[in-house]
Amino acid sequence: MATANAIAKNARELGAQRAEVSRLTLYDWVALDKRGKVMKGEMPAKNASLVKAELRRQGMNPQTVREKAKPLFGATGKTVKPGDVAVFSRQIATMMASGVPMVQSFEIIAGGQRNVRFKNMLLDVKQGIEGGASLHEALGKYPVQFDELYRNLVRAGESAGVLDTVLDTVATYKERTESIKKKIKKALFYPAMVLAVVFLVTMIMLLFVVPVFAQTFKDAGAELPAPTQFVLSASNFMVHYWWIVIGIVFGSISGIIAGKKRSLKFAHFLDRVSLRMPVMGNILRQSAIARFARTLGVTFRAGVPLVEALDAVAGATGSVTYGDAVKRMRDDIAVGHQLQLAMKQTGLFPNMVVQMTAIGEESGALDNMLFKVAEFYEEEVNTAVDTLSTLLEPLIMVVLGVLVGGMVVSLYLPIFKLAGTV
Repeated sequence: MATANAIAKNARELGAQRAEVSRLTLYDWVALDKRGKVMKGEMPAKNASLVKAELRRQGMNPQTVREKAKPLFGATGKTVKPGDVAVFSRQIATMMASGVPMVQSFEIIAGGQRNVRFKNMLLDVKQGIEGGASLHEALGKYPVQFDELYRNLVRAGESAGVLDTVLDTVATYKERTESIKKKIKKALFYPAMVLAVVFLVTMIMLLFVVPVFAQTFKDAGAELPAPTQFVLSASNFMVHYWWIVIGIVFGSISGIIAGKKRSLKFAHFLDRVSLRMPVMGNILRQSAIARFARTLGVTFRAGVPLVEALDAVAGATGSVTYGDAVKRMRDDIAVGHQLQLAMKQTGLFPNMVVQMTAIGEESGALDNMLFKVAEFYEEEVNTAVDTLSTLLEPLIMVVLGVLVGGMVVSLYLPIFKLAGTV
């Protein structure tokens, strides 16, 4: 009973310490050192008097101490991007591998951050660690930026006493996954750009160019060919109802995005359609396999149990279809099946991936084999995206040439016809 009371007392004290740390305010200070040189910096403290006392203890003469001003446009700053987390992961891994204490590492990294929101977040995590929390517990306050997979890997490293090694692995994982995400965005950007340019050029032609010719033809009273009449009718509709067309386009895009977030069935449908597209489907499929292999390899190497690891891997594939397949694999493995057999049952993984997984299981080097699979498919994605970019550049010119050229020819057909009758 005494032991239980002592544990409860320690927990209350720890909670009080954490609450006390979280109330610290960040102050900007200006002081003179022993040589009379002006020094500037910032320091978290309960009040300005404690900042001055600390500066005097360090041999400096405080001049001004002010509470750090909040940003003009919102106190939280810019959004924390996955790329920011990837860079942070590499920095913290490098510092810890070099023997820099964790709290000091967070302070150094936070001091170099330009993103106010991320800086405050890192300082808050640092304060949590100073208050007695483990790293994965302190990161748990920010589940959006540091997802379950990230925290599980950190927790595994802390449990095994190899946190610096695991952080280095996590940093590499974040860098690779962010790299492949950028490749996918690049691959999706080009088709979207083609459609946007085609839509913009068509609108300009129909709203501003064609009406000039329409008035000319009306004054001439000539009989118009079918292509010309079609272009004039389209222009007339666009001039009077352009807001409906724009509303339909942007409404459709917004509806697809909202439907994907709110309806799981619709998200499945979009994902299946995406995976079956001629070129993009192959890129998305290879990307999902690469992310699956790298994520599973990282979690397995960190010592996370396979069934538990697959829970985190399912959300990291970037595909609803592959995410569901991973969950089915998890259920199969939970009842005793091998990983390679569970992968084969989904019908989504190429034979090479299944065979390399089988070799990895038999040889006891599953993580190494998964990394090799990830590297292979990451390279395939890189090649496919570069090829797609090369092919789409002339395609844009062809589409625009056909579109604009077709309109111009249809508009000049009546003129050619009139010239032939003279």
